[in-house]
Amino acid sequence: MSALNEKLPDTLNDAVLKASVSISDDHVKVQGIDYSKSEAVDMRASDLVESMKTMGFQASALGQGCEIINKMRSWRGKHIDELEEHERKGSFDEEGRQKTTIFLGYTSNLISSGLRETIRYLVQHNQVSAIVATAGGIEEDLIKCLAPTYLGEFTLKGANLRDKGLNRIGNLLVPNDNYCKFEEWIVPILDKMLEEQEEYVTKHGNQCLDASTDVDVPIWTPSKLIDRLGKEINDESSVLYWAHKNKIPVFCPAVTDGSIGDMLFFHTFKSSPSQLRLDIVSDIRKINCMSMEASKAGMLLLGGGLIKHHIANACLMRNGADYAVYINTGQEFDGSDAGARPDEAVSWGKIKAEAESVKIYADATVVFPLVVAATFASGK
Repeated sequence: MSALNEKLPDTLNDAVLKASVSISDDHVKVQGIDYSKSEAVDMRASDLVESMKTMGFQASALGQGCEIINKMRSWRGKHIDELEEHERKGSFDEEGRQKTTIFLGYTSNLISSGLRETIRYLVQHNQVSAIVATAGGIEEDLIKCLAPTYLGEFTLKGANLRDKGLNRIGNLLVPNDNYCKFEEWIVPILDKMLEEQEEYVTKHGNQCLDASTDVDVPIWTPSKLIDRLGKEINDESSVLYWAHKNKIPVFCPAVTDGSIGDMLFFHTFKSSPSQLRLDIVSDIRKINCMSMEASKAGMLLLGGGLIKHHIANACLMRNGADYAVYINTGQEFDGSDAGARPDEAVSWGKIKAEAESVKIYADATVVFPLVVAATFASGK
């Protein structure tokens, strides 16, 4: 005890100068990036994220998330030739080895933003196995092929924008004319899809309305509708174009909850008494079977709500995901699934107890480009 401590009242010694327990050398010391050192100048994204792992707070969560994603990407199992015929399911790499089935989920606002190009890169280069998106995540990708979205301000008044025919998404602006162009583009496709459906039903009878998962059979599901739209848009800037080209299924269990739902609604009046049918049951079977057949399953979730739970619930069918990375700003205090941490999903069996998982509390537009630069696009 120091001489100063001997002179202090006991209450101060106990309250302010309480002795610490010893901390083992195994504990990681907090340390940031020293930009005075040459190696910190113009750092690669992977080196930057690696350095952030010891900074604490969400910087450490970001580093942990990238580490989990790299494990998700690099895991390999048996070669297909080593498996029995009935075991040859799930995802395989170009050399025929088992790999992680990666489910990517994102909300519509992220496609409205410039994060669309980052997501498109992943799909273009076959870095994910399946996608779950909201209706806006489908239509906004297509609409951007027809007309641009613009930067605005969060503070712009809704009433003024309404008078000008401008729709605000945060600090983004979408002219109402964009949706008119979307209607002009999609209605002829819906007409053709209905025609194909009617021809098929006439030929095979009403019993064929039990939808086939065969993408070429015109008994439609949401994922088959989306695949068709990706084919028809024929634009390399589109996420859905590359999903179609690379045969990556895009699921949208709430496909009517957006402008595309408006178009389907309007189409029922135009096409009456016949109507385009979408079978959602076949899609839930398809995504759940993908999960059940996966050798390893990983969840990469940008945002919350429906897309987050739909993927997590699919992973429940295999007794939980092996890897999970959440990126959103939701809080758990209100009991929402959107804000729930991965450990809550463990209690439901949607993430395995021994799985590697993390939640990064951040705006995905800020951190996901950095995540992709440090993982999928790192060249490793």
